[in-house]
Amino acid sequence: MADGAHVVAIEPGGDGAARPPADQDERDRQQDLRHRWTVHGGQILVGLVILGLWQVAGKVFGAFVLSNPWLIIKRIAKLVSSGELWPNLGTTMTETFAGLAIGMVLGVTLGVLIAPSRTVGRWFYPYIMALYSLPRVALAPLFIVWFGIGLKSKIFMVVTMVVFVAFYNTYQGMRSIDSDLLEMTRSLRASRRTELRWVILPAVAPWILTSLRLSIALALIGAVIAELIGASQGLGYYMGYAANVLDTTGVFAGLVIITVIAMIAEQLVGLVERRVLRHRIEH
Repeated sequence: MADGAHVVAIEPGGDGAARPPADQDERDRQQDLRHRWTVHGGQILVGLVILGLWQVAGKVFGAFVLSNPWLIIKRIAKLVSSGELWPNLGTTMTETFAGLAIGMVLGVTLGVLIAPSRTVGRWFYPYIMALYSLPRVALAPLFIVWFGIGLKSKIFMVVTMVVFVAFYNTYQGMRSIDSDLLEMTRSLRASRRTELRWVILPAVAPWILTSLRLSIALALIGAVIAELIGASQGLGYYMGYAANVLDTTGVFAGLVIITVIAMIAEQLVGLVERRVLRHRIEH
């Protein structure tokens, strides 16, 4: 073999020809599908093991202490069939998603407005972080004094749980944008609207979606805590009433419903996030 010659390895097909790229793509898709099925199967298996151990523990320690999955399923079915679930669920969902939307809009807006200026950012950032460190749970009674036990106090509670997470992620996302890219768009005399649409928002979109995923659980926590402190309807109110009458199964039923809602919402946001990131890669 002559010096400097390169040896090219060719994966032969049936006739010794190179395998077409389409076959490689198909193998990659099949491998990805097998991986997803393995992950989902493992998740289901872990869930079944947890439920089995919980069922056994409930039998050992008694329904008064831990309840058990079967009793909880029966209680949820009863709540659904009697119609008792829907008003409470609707109230909590209204508080959660209204507060989540308002908090995300406020947090993202503050981050976009404050982050570009280092001086202005340093003016406000310490105070915003100081407010973030306040125990919002301890402030819930104050919200009820200000706004009553209706929806307003619960929505305000959710907003305070969400807005700081949205602000911090947006702020950090804005600060991570390549300054050379911003300078290039300004040198081309791009308008602020064009810069926002084509540079800033695509850059901070993953940060915003991450904050949204984190904020879903916080929003539910805020709504339920506010309902536990003072409400006439909602899943938190139902759980508080169940706890007052020593109904452990009722408390766990409310917790399971809240957990399922959080999981579904998180999966939906994850789906949106994957689509957004794939769109960014393709473009």
